Amino acid sequence: MTATMKDLAKYTNLSLGTISKYINGGTVKPKNKQLIDEAIKELGFQVNQFARSLKTNRSNTIGIIIPSMENYFCTSLVSYVEKYISVYGYSVMICNYQEKEKKEREQINFLVSKQVDAIVIVSTCSIETQKLIKEVIQKGTYVVSVDRKLDKIECDTVAVDNCSISKKVTEYLIENGHQKIAVVCGPRKISTASERLQGYIEAFNSYGIPVYQDYIVYGDYYSQSGYKQAMKLLELEEPPTAIFATNYDMTLGVIKALNQKKLQIAKDISVVGFDNLSIAEIIQPTLTIVTQPMKTLAKKAAELIVKRIDKKEELSFPCNITLQAKLIMGNSVKNISSFL
Repeated sequence: MTATMKDLAKYTNLSLGTISKYINGGTVKPKNKQLIDEAIKELGFQVNQFARSLKTNRSNTIGIIIPSMENYFCTSLVSYVEKYISVYGYSVMICNYQEKEKKEREQINFLVSKQVDAIVIVSTCSIETQKLIKEVIQKGTYVVSVDRKLDKIECDTVAVDNCSISKKVTEYLIENGHQKIAVVCGPRKISTASERLQGYIEAFNSYGIPVYQDYIVYGDYYSQSGYKQAMKLLELEEPPTAIFATNYDMTLGVIKALNQKKLQIAKDISVVGFDNLSIAEIIQPTLTIVTQPMKTLAKKAAELIVKRIDKKEELSFPCNITLQAKLIMGNSVKNISSFL
């Protein structure tokens, strides 16, 4: 027999009003929440989400829009957002726009039609998409942009200080005697790519070293583009002594190119990669790598969404949260100062 709210009230010794308030999305005392959650689990109570949404005018669903399910950053983000948002009683709908701007806008409209309470997006940053996001926000659906900044509109953002960490990486390479430093950037129109390039250039400027344009190449944040751009760099008349790959997938592509050219990391060429510390530790020599605080990015996005929906805390708009990435030292950078 299906458990009812009366059964929950009897099990917990709480009033039917308290049970109903909690089931319908209201806030109750922490100790009461714990009792009700225990009763729901023990009695197998099933919440009627449709009826609940009619009462509360909420779907208790969050939409997540990402460019690809094959990208390490995106899949990690989805995993952690889902983990943290579920703590607050929300489920998620995941949409993949496959790097296509038109499909991205279709996915946004799809989630709005499903009456999600909020959208977390890793956007193409196109002008058309930003216009649509602005309309969605104005109509009452909360949007949080993660990783990438939308520069044409006001939108809540959770991102990493890309410029600072890129500058730190480049300075580290310069301090180890490198001046022929190549950087494999992401797409020009995406804020993360432009910020990481900016940090690279600022490091050269701070040391008074001219920037060699042939060492600045652009990929698409996928492995094959990292491979192609690394091959292009290695075939220059004066190839770089160090390569900084600005995301994980392109880092793999760079390593593939080095292997094909039979170049040994550190011995023949220095490399700094991005993300996925576990892989960096497996590669020999261990890779010096930038790590982004993925769990914190996801947690901050989840917390921001809940605060917006609950409206219990006065927040400025837009709310921009900036986190710091770390440079984890491995053995993939050779000090060539004595060779200059």
